[in-house]
Amino acid sequence: MKNKVYNGYQPPYQITTKIIDLISKISLNIGKLEVSNISINLPMLRKINQIKTITGTLQIEGNRLDEERITALLEGKRVLGTMSELAEANGAIALYKQIEMLDYKNEKDLLKSHKILMSELLKNAGSYRKSDVGVGGKSGVVHIAPPHLRVPELMGELFKWLKSSNEHPLIKSSVFHYEFEFIHPFVDGNGRMGRFWQSLILQNWNSYFSIIPIESIVRDKQQEYYQALEICGSEGESTAFIEFMLESIDEAMDKVGNEVGNKVGNLTLNQQKIVEQIKLDNKISATKLSQIVGISKRKIEENLAKLKEMKVIDRVGGTRGFWEVVGND
Repeated sequence: MKNKVYNGYQPPYQITTKIIDLISKISLNIGKLEVSNISINLPMLRKINQIKTITGTLQIEGNRLDEERITALLEGKRVLGTMSELAEANGAIALYKQIEMLDYKNEKDLLKSHKILMSELLKNAGSYRKSDVGVGGKSGVVHIAPPHLRVPELMGELFKWLKSSNEHPLIKSSVFHYEFEFIHPFVDGNGRMGRFWQSLILQNWNSYFSIIPIESIVRDKQQEYYQALEICGSEGESTAFIEFMLESIDEAMDKVGNEVGNKVGNLTLNQQKIVEQIKLDNKISATKLSQIVGISKRKIEENLAKLKEMKVIDRVGGTRGFWEVVGND
């Protein structure tokens, strides 16, 4: 039985040489991750990415909480901040914890996600807007979103395209992100949701995107992000935004390789053995590790201290406590 050809709405964009080159670079970097020894540290890297991602996506919207305070919130600690900042952070933390359980092709999951994100901030969280809105910029209103009565129809068409499109996920996720921001379907939280849904699409395509903090790069290039959205609004197509997002993804992957991969992903053989033994027995002693790994107890203790410093492992409960591989679930 042949697949039905989708003849509905087709978002306008062009595939440029720049887009093709960036897809090639990103795909090459993914290949390097897949053949590297980084998998031993994936749980810890996912935790690092989650902190960077949540901090980045919130700071784009003006939230002042930094990585240290987001980490504290993730650990259930009390944090100083305004009520709205903490509510935004709590919503984002709750949402990113659900990322592996969401279907990016399901519109109901989008509404569910918005409810999780904005439940402490909006009475109508999880529902499309019931009023018309304009998006403001430095020069005033820079975008008049489609009338609210058209939002359900436009979002329905966008999801039909998302389900049927055979476009490369890097392009498809960027197009969806732009079209979502153009429609601006919610009263609030559109920027955070658009960025989250692109991450969801990419993680569904390749699990290594769970360690790529794209939102933190977008935060650092915030003016370019909004400029790309404005250019696309003027040109009536998302080409410039696709190029911007692929550049940001490429930069994020380089950052992981330079700042995390070289520092954490390439542990020494002895350090890898120590981490693996801790996973098997989190109460293992330095003496026992020395016997298994085949180096002196003093060297084991030096490596344990280094792994703690690198935030690969942590000690819970002092001398009578146990080891924890950070982020291991």
